[in-house]
Amino acid sequence: MSTSSKPTLLLIDGHSLAFRAFYALNVENFKNSQGQHTNAVHGFISMMLNMLEGEKPTHLCVAFDVSRESFRTQELPEYKGTRGETPEEFIGQTELLVEALEAMNITSVSRENFEADDLLASLAHQGELHGMRVLVVSGDRDTFQLIRPETTVLYPVKGVMNLARMDDEAVLAKYGVHAVQYPELAALVGETSDNLIGIPGVGPKTAAKWIQQFGSLDQIIERADEIPGKVGESLR
Repeated sequence: MSTSSKPTLLLIDGHSLAFRAFYALNVENFKNSQGQHTNAVHGFISMMLNMLEGEKPTHLCVAFDVSRESFRTQELPEYKGTRGETPEEFIGQTELLVEALEAMNITSVSRENFEADDLLASLAHQGELHGMRVLVVSGDRDTFQLIRPETTVLYPVKGVMNLARMDDEAVLAKYGVHAVQYPELAALVGETSDNLIGIPGVGPKTAAKWIQQFGSLDQIIERADEIPGKVGESLR
């Protein structure tokens, strides 16, 4: 069966795209009759309708975070601890968005103690098992690890309308590692937005070079004595 003839599952990271829509549109230009700001809702729905027109999925689901608490914060309390407070104008818009999706008969999912990313990963895997073409829309680079021959990440590069189609070839061209290796690159570099510290002095290019040279994070750690200079000292 060709890719074009397969059913297509479109998975959207609700909070990720809603926040991007919030910052892309002037908040003061979008309010309902009760004074509730609606720019995130408007931008998200516009993006989604554009995606439906362009990709023509047979199945659609939007995943949301329940809160900032998850099994990750239980194990690492400082996880995402540097993020600021949610903008006051954004408060209430997620609930409105969920209501709008329900009115459009579009499934949305969330689960206590899990992030939207976790739900997207599970749904993407199920889609693959059922022979579907899977598209994951998210502004979180962690989703690159979901990329497979039948799974592509659509990554916003400007606002919510300009999406880069990230497959394994695109990840390799941009980061120097294959998509399945991206978590290892992220572990070495760290992720400032998630308050996850990497190896001091190690950026994406150095991390990619090590992964290419040694093959895996486990091998990098095992052969750390072979890495010279200050970054080698930092690793050890």
